[in-house]
Amino acid sequence: MTAPAEDFIARSREALGDTSLQAALARARPGFVRKRASAVALVANFDALKAKAKAVRQRSLRDLDSYLAVFEQRVTAAGGRVHWAATTADLRRIVLDIARATGARSATKGKTMVGEEAKLNEALEEAGIQPRETDLGEYIIQLAGEPPSHIVAPALHKTRAQIVELFLRDHHLGERELASVKDLVDEARTVIRRHYLEADIGITGANILIADTGTCVLCTNEGNGDLTASLPNTHIVTTSIDKVVASWDDASALLRVLARSATGQAITTYTSFYGPRGDGDLDGPEHFHVVLLDNRRSQLLGSDFQEMLQCIKCGACMNHCPVYQAVGGHSYNSVYPGPMGAVLTPLLRGEPGDFALADASTFCGRCEEVCPVGIPLPALLRKLREMSARQRGQGPGPWLIKGFTWLARHPRLYRWSTSLTTALLARISGRRGSWRRFPGLGRWLRYRDLAAPQGSSFQHQWRKARGGEDRA
Repeated sequence: MTAPAEDFIARSREALGDTSLQAALARARPGFVRKRASAVALVANFDALKAKAKAVRQRSLRDLDSYLAVFEQRVTAAGGRVHWAATTADLRRIVLDIARATGARSATKGKTMVGEEAKLNEALEEAGIQPRETDLGEYIIQLAGEPPSHIVAPALHKTRAQIVELFLRDHHLGERELASVKDLVDEARTVIRRHYLEADIGITGANILIADTGTCVLCTNEGNGDLTASLPNTHIVTTSIDKVVASWDDASALLRVLARSATGQAITTYTSFYGPRGDGDLDGPEHFHVVLLDNRRSQLLGSDFQEMLQCIKCGACMNHCPVYQAVGGHSYNSVYPGPMGAVLTPLLRGEPGDFALADASTFCGRCEEVCPVGIPLPALLRKLREMSARQRGQGPGPWLIKGFTWLARHPRLYRWSTSLTTALLARISGRRGSWRRFPGLGRWLRYRDLAAPQGSSFQHQWRKARGGEDRA
């Protein structure tokens, strides 16, 4: 079996050579960054909003068990039901049991990353229940038979020409022109509208769970969540245990930073609040279920990686990550790509080899800078790298570092040795500029060049420029 690090490298090489993917990434990259910057600039003190949102997430995780208990009590009291899924297999089983109890043959689905994490669509299909995605991006990748490549924009990797090809192949609507984005959106709306009316159950995700009232909050820009939740007789919410907050005020604090960070909006077009149908309500589903997935999240509480659970899945880190923007989401082979995925994926899978995904980072720090809830992603990635190094065997690295540390504490010896080494390496390299091969660095040089010295050391040039003055 291919090691995760080698798998990522192989996928990345393929992605770098995929001209269609590179065109799609180049088109999407500046839009996310520009829109977020514009939205943040309109706020008098966005850092204050971030600080409040971070405090909300930290408080929620600190008392997670209490908030989850209150949330379940409120949902149950209102006539709904909360289900606890320790694993993704449990989530699939629970959803299938609910669907079978209703005699469902079809389901509409809003975007749910937990559903993707649990491979829920595959389970529904195997049970003879047809899942139909209603988020446009998810609908496109469902037609393509592909997983999402981005949390907010699942079909970010697709070009317009590829989407046109999918629609012409799968929508049997005769000859027509699909010359513009509007044409594609209108056609998708026409096709998906029929699915809403035919669905026996509706499945959505949730961005936030409010403990005080047992309310599920969902943010969309297409209105598909409302139709999926309201038209069928049964609404199933699939989300994770870490989404709960105490109150509406806490939910408001998260909503103020979520859309600005994700899509550059002050708030999403539809910010919807769901719960069981009340006695006086004129519409809505008769049966309301919330399935809460753990899948190792509770093991992160109190650990060195608890801060990762603060994530509100806005996608800002991947929108600003040079690695993600070069190779796209599929290179990570996970529902969760980019910097947050490089941390979260190995922790949820519990497979030590996946720690090598932490190598997919330049440590430029942009991910932490733009994170709306202050997750120290570079620090968490470093911890995973340390764990990965221990599992692989540390090799000569620690001894080299200790040797360098000792040498750096002896300035005269340091200058003499680096000057000698620089001159020797420059002579050996023949002024070629870089090495592709070097003794003891074979693995490192498989994926990068080693720059060869082109002259004297910096310190030597500095002293020469200052007339030989030595300030060591």
